[in-house]
Amino acid sequence: MFASRYIIFSFIVFFLSHAFSNVSYANTSQQSDLLPLEELRYFTQAFERIKKEYIEEMNDKELLEMAIEGLLGALDPHSAYLDKNTFSLLQEQTSGKFEGLGIDISQENGALKVISPIDGSPAYKAGVLPGDLIIKINGSNVQSMSFGEAVKLMKGPKGSTLSLAILRDQVDGTIEINIERDIIKIDSVRSKILESDIAYIRIAQFQENTGMQFKKLLNNLSVREISPKGLIIDLRNNPGGLLASSIKVVDSILDEGLIVYTEGRSATSNKKYHASIGDDLNGLPVIILINEGSASAAEIVAGALQDHNRALILGTSSFGKGSVQTIFPLGADRGIKFTTARYFTPNGTSIQGAGILPDIVIEPSEIKVRRSITKTKEENLLGHLSNPVKEKSSEREVGAIDDNQLYDAINLLKGLYILNNKTKPKKAL
Repeated sequence: MFASRYIIFSFIVFFLSHAFSNVSYANTSQQSDLLPLEELRYFTQAFERIKKEYIEEMNDKELLEMAIEGLLGALDPHSAYLDKNTFSLLQEQTSGKFEGLGIDISQENGALKVISPIDGSPAYKAGVLPGDLIIKINGSNVQSMSFGEAVKLMKGPKGSTLSLAILRDQVDGTIEINIERDIIKIDSVRSKILESDIAYIRIAQFQENTGMQFKKLLNNLSVREISPKGLIIDLRNNPGGLLASSIKVVDSILDEGLIVYTEGRSATSNKKYHASIGDDLNGLPVIILINEGSASAAEIVAGALQDHNRALILGTSSFGKGSVQTIFPLGADRGIKFTTARYFTPNGTSIQGAGILPDIVIEPSEIKVRRSITKTKEENLLGHLSNPVKEKSSEREVGAIDDNQLYDAINLLKGLYILNNKTKPKKAL
């Protein structure tokens, strides 16, 4: 028994000595900043008691893994122990292809809070929304699970099904949603040209190659036969991703200046990121769409361009995740992820828990076109005079837009374009 306790105690001391390499070990009555040995003894006593008397037999490996998981899970909603499955899933999501539901979540008050479903994913198609609280997975209460257990339960092969019990604001009772897992291929960046030659770029998530793809699309815009009148960047329901990719996106638009800075306890966590000289859009007006599902790296982009007055932010307040998580590998197939810094917009604003407030707040709503039953115009009158200089409209034909936020962004850019051309000095004849 003594040998077993000694081995366990030695392991814990070894683990903690590496995690807190600058901390000495002594009794807390001597110095408050020293790691308390008495609490370590409590830990080993609890460990032994559980191993000996818990109703089901547990081996040392399982208990130690649970201890690490509990240690990380108690810090904040974004810190976690990454077991084999979770670590593998994180790597797959960064690369942009994996099997599962396609949902980004955090742990909050015993439930799983949906940050955002991924565009086109099974969760997105099934109707899962940002802000939803998952309380049951396949009938099992989430409150009794660790974060890793919940993630493992939601992951599965293509074609398998899973049921979620969800609580949603302004909806009475529990919503039951059945989802069939699928192979998820995330198109990080995609673009199209909307009516009146308005360019539209959707960024679904910030992956390794997002910055490069975004810059390539901007370069393609500059060589089009018809120059766009403005650009809409859609960051709604973008759960974030890699900090470096968000910085590259901002750098493509900002001519110069601070993009974001981070502050933490260690020197390596205190960094400032600046834009290089050059605006790939050459001053083209930009509108960014955000909502409560826009988080982390998406908020960095919106906050930086808002502070530099380089873009107009439209939509609803963002998620409010203003912290940076760092992944530290544990061996080849495990790791720990925990918060190491807070990030700040160029003006020194922390969005942690507050989010980015749009310049123009527009709640999502249903668009209904009101059409007149009878339309009588001059051209409808019998014998009306013809117009000798009537020209065909050069405006691009598009389908009906049922997205009111996007619709308002298009109209705003059209108005800015018209206003800018009206205020340009006229050339003398």
